[in-house]
Amino acid sequence: MNISNATLKALNQGFQQVFMSGFGSVTPTYTQIAMVIQSKTKIENYGWLKELPGMREWIGARVIHNLEATSALLENKDWEHTISVSRTAIEDDELGIFNNIFSMQGEVVASHPDELVWGLLPNGFSTTGFDGQYFFDTDHVGYNAAGAEVSWSNTGGGAGQPWFLADLSKNFMKPLIFQNRKAPQFVSMTRVDDDNVFMNKEFVFGADARYVAGFGFHQLAFGSKATLDATNFKAARLALGTQRRPGGRPLPVRATHLIFGPSSRDAVEDLILTEYVAGTKNPLYKAVDLIESPWLG
Repeated sequence: MNISNATLKALNQGFQQVFMSGFGSVTPTYTQIAMVIQSKTKIENYGWLKELPGMREWIGARVIHNLEATSALLENKDWEHTISVSRTAIEDDELGIFNNIFSMQGEVVASHPDELVWGLLPNGFSTTGFDGQYFFDTDHVGYNAAGAEVSWSNTGGGAGQPWFLADLSKNFMKPLIFQNRKAPQFVSMTRVDDDNVFMNKEFVFGADARYVAGFGFHQLAFGSKATLDATNFKAARLALGTQRRPGGRPLPVRATHLIFGPSSRDAVEDLILTEYVAGTKNPLYKAVDLIESPWLG
């Protein structure tokens, strides 16, 4: 192939097309568990407000609640994925294999937010959230029926394969955050006088993006490394469902999804997908929806 600006332009367009084909073949799942925040600056400051007390009958003057906010900063990160194509391969018209490579590149780039978000969950046992505690911890601030502060735990301990119970029913509140500054875009260096061509005989094609994932509302998730059995599942469900607001009223959280990795599939099938156990109806049969994530092991 004769290398010219016209052929390089056509080559770039062709690689971009197969990249986008691979990118479009991926259906992201991270929005199930993460709030998507469109970022407009390098760092976003999340002042997570404490739970509002419930409504009250309006008698006399309004009761004004002083909302406390905790600073939680998320700084966007730069991401890239780059492939080089040798000038010799273009001259010799050996480009067939690169179509598959760029299609695979598109899949890798499109899958990265899922990898980033779902991969946060196992780190929640040792990474702090907006309240300064580990995201999954034994002593978050909670409230009892009288409105007094008590310790509230959203972890079941243990040392095995992690699993998670979460309330994913809310439209604007999720356990995690995906902060998007710049969506992935295909870029290239294909000028014949580029340094990479002159020095290394390579044309460079890639993708770059800016975003970050972080922890959101710990009240909506329970993490455990204990055995995934009926006793531990019910304890996690009870912990999520019996939370209260600062005023003592119930916090409307309910377990809707069990999140697990492939290695926990057998335990999940026994616990949630088996209708009868020894001839007796399983009370946990289809009790929650299931999310199996390859990033949870």
